[in-house]
Amino acid sequence: MKEYEMKVYKDIKVWRQKVLKRSSIFNQVSKKAQTKMNGLIPDKAHNIITESIKNMVKATLIGSNIISAKPQPAGVSLYERDELMKEKLTSYRKTAVMEGAGTGAGGIFLGFADFPLLLSIKMKFLFDAASVYGYDPNEYEERLFILHVFQLAFSSDDKRRETFHIIANWESEKEKLMDMDWHVFQQEYRDYIDLIKMLQLVPGFGAIVGAYANHNLLDTLGETAMNAYRLRFLQL
Repeated sequence: MKEYEMKVYKDIKVWRQKVLKRSSIFNQVSKKAQTKMNGLIPDKAHNIITESIKNMVKATLIGSNIISAKPQPAGVSLYERDELMKEKLTSYRKTAVMEGAGTGAGGIFLGFADFPLLLSIKMKFLFDAASVYGYDPNEYEERLFILHVFQLAFSSDDKRRETFHIIANWESEKEKLMDMDWHVFQQEYRDYIDLIKMLQLVPGFGAIVGAYANHNLLDTLGETAMNAYRLRFLQL
């Protein structure tokens, strides 16, 4: 086996342990605080977030609103794919940071706009990630995989472990999947990001929070996507 692929095997092993481990006590306490915070959020904000996620999920599965580059040919090495993936992540992360800072600076009204905008950036990034590793995101199966990668990145402990099992055994698990449960999908995503992103709605303070949050959220998505596609590419 090539030296680089051996390194990737080790990287995936470390990532797997990270994905499957239980959240820290701090995160569990934060989750409880977040649940209470949700009850204080205006219904308008809840509705905007829910509809944005719902519409994006449906559009990702059946629409053609996201256009990506052609899949990389079979002869491209894993090292070359990983390097291209890193370049894509750097570009998308910069876009997300600027978007977060801009909408965060506008306070509550522009802050509402951040949810659909950031979601679009993340989905476009995942479409490009699929192409980097040689998969065609125009196919329904690949769009379904993309949504599972997204869910793996932004879910609670139990859902994350369930989703990891699906991704790690994609060839057998995909036959059981016809659609995404968008309600569960959007709730997991919301629960993951609500607390930090709601601070973005605070005028003056929001720009800093928006930029920082979007940077970290893209990093999480980038790490998850790269390793999920590596796992599939190497057929581990």
